[in-house]
Amino acid sequence: MARKRALITGITGQDGSYLAELLLGKGYEVHGVVRRASSFNTERLDGIYQDPHVPDRNLFLHYGDLSDSSMLVNLIHEVTPHEVYNLGAQSHVKVSFETPEYTADVSGLGSIRMLEALRAARSDARFYQASTSELFGSTPPPQCETTPFHPRSPYGVAKIYSYWATVNYRESYDMFAVNGILFNHESPRRGETFVTRKITRAVARIQAGLEDKLYMGNTAAIRDWGYAPEYVEGMWRMLQVDEPDDYLLATGVGATVQQFIDRAFARAGLDPADHVEIDPRYFRPAEVDYLLGDPTKASRQLGWTAQTHWDRLADIMVDADVQLLQDQLNGRLAIR
Repeated sequence: MARKRALITGITGQDGSYLAELLLGKGYEVHGVVRRASSFNTERLDGIYQDPHVPDRNLFLHYGDLSDSSMLVNLIHEVTPHEVYNLGAQSHVKVSFETPEYTADVSGLGSIRMLEALRAARSDARFYQASTSELFGSTPPPQCETTPFHPRSPYGVAKIYSYWATVNYRESYDMFAVNGILFNHESPRRGETFVTRKITRAVARIQAGLEDKLYMGNTAAIRDWGYAPEYVEGMWRMLQVDEPDDYLLATGVGATVQQFIDRAFARAGLDPADHVEIDPRYFRPAEVDYLLGDPTKASRQLGWTAQTHWDRLADIMVDADVQLLQDQLNGRLAIR
């Protein structure tokens, strides 16, 4: 049987790197789109090249960008993928208020450029669109696949465009195109400016005496946090079913940002009251107060259930950041 080929945009991000590992482990040939930069930005993929059990010879990286339609068309013709995972985006909610037009271009129009590239190439590839719980915004919880959308950021608005574009291409062109509405999912590979990683990285540095304060915004917000490696398994499962549909992935368990802070500091033997201060600069122009997902459909139809909830996740991330900092201080890695 011929080896399956997958194309991943956003392969250098948290989800993209975990998904690449998953697919390579399943015997796929994996192609990833990487934005050109003056320095290497593929460190999240280092584990693939260092793990003797992961066949890195089946991993191919291509320079490109979701703002470049011709590149996407050419890439689809070149790779002829069986599956396409569109994970590329400007995905930081706070940043989207500062760069709304760029966010709309990449996180919104980027998806329709990829869908058009597939349609123009007459590709029968199965398409996964990375949707987000930010679609729901101020809609009361719990949220499921039929909950009305009410986004509260330019990022959420851009992702609504991508969501409905995916539905439209599925219905108009009979494409196998699905939306994965993933609630917050984190890991030690999370970007350092995202709230969970900001917290756990600060905990490690405070414990080591390198910092003393962590400045936060709205700590009363409630989120449904899961573990990213489990969520990419759910992405893959969405493309293995007989008929395309949209699915929501979540733990079904919520916690406040303050609860995550308390757990993370406790893991390191620290008292957050001594180190955490509220800074109004970190509040969003429009807040999303309560996101809590109902993953019943994914559990029933995909056999997918989150195994790691927010408390265990906090422990995993603190332990990883403490170890990372120790390695840096011991000279094994550069301190960033």
